[in-house]
Amino acid sequence: MIKTYQKLLITCICLASFPALSQSQLISNIHGYTVQDNRLIQFKALQFNGDTIEKIYTEQDNLPYKTEANINHIDGKGRTLLPGLIDAHGHVLSYGLSLMRAQLRDSESEDHAVRMVDKFRQQQSSLDWVQGRGWNQVLWPSKQFPSAASLDEVFPNTPVWLVRIDGHAGWANSAAMKVAGVNASSKSPSGGEIIRDSNGEPTGVFIDNAMSLITNNIPKLSIDEQQAVLETALTSLAQLGLTSVHDAGIQSDTIAAYKALDLRSQLPIRVYAMVDAEDPKFDEIMAAGPYRINTDKLRVSSVKISADGALGSRGAALIEDYSDLKGHKGLLLYSKKTLGETIEKAMQAGFQVNTHAIGDHANQIVLDHYQSLIAASKSRHLRHRIEHAQVLQLSDISRFSELNIIASMQATHATSDKNMAVDRVGNARIEGAYAWRKLINAGAVIAAGSDFPIESPNPFYGLHASVTRQDHDNQPLDGWYRKESMTLTEALASFTSNAAFAAHQEKEIGQLIPGMKADFILVESDIFSMPAEEIWKTKVSETWVNGQRVY
Repeated sequence: MIKTYQKLLITCICLASFPALSQSQLISNIHGYTVQDNRLIQFKALQFNGDTIEKIYTEQDNLPYKTEANINHIDGKGRTLLPGLIDAHGHVLSYGLSLMRAQLRDSESEDHAVRMVDKFRQQQSSLDWVQGRGWNQVLWPSKQFPSAASLDEVFPNTPVWLVRIDGHAGWANSAAMKVAGVNASSKSPSGGEIIRDSNGEPTGVFIDNAMSLITNNIPKLSIDEQQAVLETALTSLAQLGLTSVHDAGIQSDTIAAYKALDLRSQLPIRVYAMVDAEDPKFDEIMAAGPYRINTDKLRVSSVKISADGALGSRGAALIEDYSDLKGHKGLLLYSKKTLGETIEKAMQAGFQVNTHAIGDHANQIVLDHYQSLIAASKSRHLRHRIEHAQVLQLSDISRFSELNIIASMQATHATSDKNMAVDRVGNARIEGAYAWRKLINAGAVIAAGSDFPIESPNPFYGLHASVTRQDHDNQPLDGWYRKESMTLTEALASFTSNAAFAAHQEKEIGQLIPGMKADFILVESDIFSMPAEEIWKTKVSETWVNGQRVY
């Protein structure tokens, strides 16, 4: 009797999964675009059944009659239809939390940032810790790191922790340092730095690995709380036209939160997750191997390792001194030996290795490790990645294609960093920085992302920056090192087919062709007919994943 009931239940579940398969959906009256084999394909209608694309109709094709059985016609209202956009490098939990914390991206000075945090606290009076993100001292008149003293005037007793825009430095008040037990005798950890005043006292700014001195004392979110934050973040990302995101560096508890959402079918968009190499359960996760289940919404088959810090906080590891700080070459977050051992462990476990490297020294070390370890592990097919690949020695650019390494880059970093990048690396090294055209010409695949919440997750900001090398004020007029820009077709590929390729999903998503998943978006304007300077203003009206409208 039990077996009979189980068979009946399975039959009912299977039948319940297929109602959409009985009727195809046809969206017409559109300007459709997809990139296939580096070529832009235009079409006037898209037909899909359930979660799978059946056909695209080009200009010469006749559309089915509206009276034809088993086809539901949808009027696209003259809008533009694009493949679902993929962000190849973001931080979903941090983004969700940023929606609930003080936003300091627009702070104009240290004092202004403090006032913004004070205003936030007045609206969130129940918080035990006040947290925020987004400050950037490079854009302040002083161009100097902030101090605990300015926060102490407003927050004498409540601990405050504010993360720099790039996520590689944090600003604490005295109350936070007291909770963490940080004082003049505290030592900077390997790969990190406590900024000190002339008397050796901590100023309140912590660089890279030193940030953990504070963050380890902030109460952790439960898995249930993380689920709520992740769902909020992914819903917000869907509204921007993202149908998939590569979550760059997550802990085992966040993996558990994702799995719980996935098993309840509560992931609005796809997630390709990278395991944080610093997770205490890293060895256990490696032993278990890559993870995926039948929904195809969640995959955990890659590892995120951070080799160095960021350029803005002078934590990126350079071969020669910073041009604006003699005697300083940045920070390597691992010894060369430990970095190699970590990369090897992940490769041997069958995981794609995605290593954060911003400075030319870090990039060179990672490429050296990849060159020897890919051969030893026979893992060339895993398409290992360098996340950011921001400042490269010109002689290292060709190695990406030679080693089958993906360059996972963020276009808006160039337009955000243009105010300080040359100061940091000088006129010679800048030739190998944000060098999209050189990489493409050398045969490298660029997968695009935003690094949200460091930058806005809006993918149209990235498409705009890729093509124009300008900010939203169209500055500089001729583009910042415009010779490194992409064509719009290349830029769209970097956010679609290339990003899918970087996640081993090129046979499922990233293109709108028969047999692929029905992941697509409808936007109000035609990005291929509008002025390139206006692309960032594009508004998304609908987002579809697996043939279902999620926004």
